[in-house]
Amino acid sequence: MDETIKELTLLLIYLTSWKEDTNLTKVQRSWKGYPFGALDELNEEGYIDGNKRAKSVYLTEEGLGKAKELMKKYIGKSAGSCNITKG
Repeated sequence: MDETIKELTLLLIYLTSWKEDTNLTKVQRSWKGYPFGALDELNEEGYIDGNKRAKSVYLTEEGLGKAKELMKKYIGKSAGSCNITKG
């Protein structure tokens, strides 16, 4: 899979995510509306995780960090300087 597609998919997952309280911890969750090949590779690389049957995935700590780097790369802003509210 093209690296740019994976990067932009991870960035979109981050930008469309929400925080969800699982009673044990809070996770950053997003719907699986992206190519399954990209989702599978992001999962293998440890950026996202979740049940294969679920309609959503959650970002791992590594995935959150990478998404924030990609935001600077593609948008030119850090997550803290945008009008994006995360939870």
